[in-house]
Amino acid sequence: MALSAQQIPRWFNSIKLSSFINATQLTKHCTRPGKTLLHGFSAQPQMSSDNCFLQWGFKTYRTSSLWNSSQSTNLSSQENNSAQSTLLPSMNEQSQKTQKIPSFDSELSLEGLDDLPPLSPLQPVSEEEAIQIVADPPLPLSSFTLRHYVDHSETLQKLVLLGVDLSKIEKHPEAANLLLRLDFEKDIKQILLFLKDLGIEDNHLGTFLSKNYAIFSEDLEDLKTRVAYLRSKNFSKADIAQMVRNAPFLLNFSVERLDNRLGFFQKELELSVKKTRDLVVRLPRLLTGSLEPVKENMKVYRLELGFKHNEIQHMITRIPKMLTANKRKLTETFDYLHNVMNIPHHIIVKFPQVFNTRLFKVKERHLFLTYLRRAQYDPAKPNYIALDKLVSIPDEIFCEEIAKASVQDFEKFLKTL
Repeated sequence: MALSAQQIPRWFNSIKLSSFINATQLTKHCTRPGKTLLHGFSAQPQMSSDNCFLQWGFKTYRTSSLWNSSQSTNLSSQENNSAQSTLLPSMNEQSQKTQKIPSFDSELSLEGLDDLPPLSPLQPVSEEEAIQIVADPPLPLSSFTLRHYVDHSETLQKLVLLGVDLSKIEKHPEAANLLLRLDFEKDIKQILLFLKDLGIEDNHLGTFLSKNYAIFSEDLEDLKTRVAYLRSKNFSKADIAQMVRNAPFLLNFSVERLDNRLGFFQKELELSVKKTRDLVVRLPRLLTGSLEPVKENMKVYRLELGFKHNEIQHMITRIPKMLTANKRKLTETFDYLHNVMNIPHHIIVKFPQVFNTRLFKVKERHLFLTYLRRAQYDPAKPNYIALDKLVSIPDEIFCEEIAKASVQDFEKFLKTL
């Protein structure tokens, strides 16, 4: 029979009591005058009569005043009777007394514990029992980290296994509180199955959820409605999956907002439906980010840089990031290309990727070509150097094919700048 944690101390108490009773009975029957027993000690007295002896042994767990009083009484009684008789009891009588000694194993049967009254939560606990109680440390009422709750939350444990970075989520208290209230099976599992069906691979789920933890607060039917809207606009399933990976908050926006954003780019840029769709597939942040940088850059291209509307259309469909690029970087790059390198608008339009290149790289290579007298960017003249080769190829190929010099020469020249 299995014992509960609270029954074990009571079982030991019953063992101590039974042991004490047995020891007292043994003392009454077999105590020798002048023999003293110590705590935890096992005695084996021998009685010699007609070359016969009786060995007995026992172990007690604690001494008692009752033990001492019983022993003193027996000693006095034996001294009074010594004058009348000095003979030891016969072997048969001693055997009968020995057989009457109760068995230790029979007295300590665990079945007797079934008769114990049921435990009560209000039952007082002794100091010894209290020491044996092991309790888990309480959870903090508030914390700046989710680390304290991971061991107690199945939801957090499974999110960690998926690769979610809790250190990013805990920076937003409202998001951390949301996760602690959610049940994995009821609230989170259905969202994960929806994302997998959408085309988000397992190895991307952790990264996605680390950024868009707010998706767990969205209604599943609303998410399905937004996907259905994009499909109605002829976005393929692969397109939607790519857009959601690159812009994790895409599905958090309502159908009305998505429709307004698509309408804005189609009207503002005067693009066809297909080109508008291709534009947002390549840069889905256009649907989720602010429109102010887009409007500002459109003015910069038209008013400050002097590009025509059709030229702007061509550049942004080639390099969509030009719509959200830093205004200062755009103006500095154009100023160097147009006013220092003397490259006209129509050539810059053919190679809009130059706006994605760091300006110092363009300067270093142009100055090196100028030093070698090979800086020629007019396609109508010999030794023409296209802008895409100037900015896109590695140094080794640039030196060998464009500059016709060694990399060591290029590096030495850079040290002089």
